[in-house]
Amino acid sequence: MSKLPDFEGLALFAKVAECRSYAGAARDLDLSVATVSRAVARLESRLGARVFNRTSRQLALTAFGSALLERATRLYCDAEEAEALAREQSASPRGTVRLAVPMAFGMRWVAPTIPGLLERYPDLSLDLHLSDAPVDLIGDGFDAALRIAVLPDSSLAARRLCTVSRFIVAAPAYLAAHGTPRHPRDLDPAHCLAYALRAGSDVWRFRKGGKDAVVHPMGRLRVTNSDALLPVLLAGQAVAELPEFIAGEYLRDGRLVALMPDWKQAMGGLYFVSPTTRHRPAKVEAVANYFAEVLAQPAWQWNENHAKDTKSAK
Repeated sequence: MSKLPDFEGLALFAKVAECRSYAGAARDLDLSVATVSRAVARLESRLGARVFNRTSRQLALTAFGSALLERATRLYCDAEEAEALAREQSASPRGTVRLAVPMAFGMRWVAPTIPGLLERYPDLSLDLHLSDAPVDLIGDGFDAALRIAVLPDSSLAARRLCTVSRFIVAAPAYLAAHGTPRHPRDLDPAHCLAYALRAGSDVWRFRKGGKDAVVHPMGRLRVTNSDALLPVLLAGQAVAELPEFIAGEYLRDGRLVALMPDWKQAMGGLYFVSPTTRHRPAKVEAVANYFAEVLAQPAWQWNENHAKDTKSAK
């Protein structure tokens, strides 16, 4: 005999007692009379006693059935309440969403949008994990993450929210001292700063037409947060690769210059990722839709034509 209690048998016993007939219980539960009868018979066999006395005209509880009924009814009602609560939570945005977000991006562009999220969904809470270190979405118990990547993690369900370009940048002071590179081979690797948490080895890859080029950064500073590159860059001491969401404001005001615009790097994207899109809780779906709305056309996006138009308007 299984050690697991016969929850179905107990629930159907309670329903039959409530309806005072097998047919009534079967009708209310959209089951066959035979299914209900077998479940009650199985319960009686398991417990070793009859719960009903049956005649051709009526159904009456035995003394044993009367003693069992209160607890069986409570079990049935508790199960109904649990299912109703679960359906409500899965159908409306409520509860806590554990969200992993890269540190620099989260501080600059996610945190300012959170007041709007909390105002829109009063029953929603957000547990925001800010870190540039890779996280195991499933193993670490996260509901979702915002990730910036060239390609989404194929083991997860990924929704691209927008594109994210990367730029090789330097300050005008650096270019005045070392010249403006036109080709990746013009870059001095000793002046190129590295980002330690980049997937795989930290290599800058470029393509122009059918030609490829790579640069291996070997500068004297290596960081785990791209914001930490800015002081050295702005001091005119080095060259670095920055994501668009950091570089944009410095490119607009001229404190940094985008180098080798004809040499393209792989286009990245901002993705909302979750373990699965099937049966995704309403709270996670709500957060995904919110960020898809507020980050679809982000203010950080920059291109050279935009910069020229801005300068000509001044």
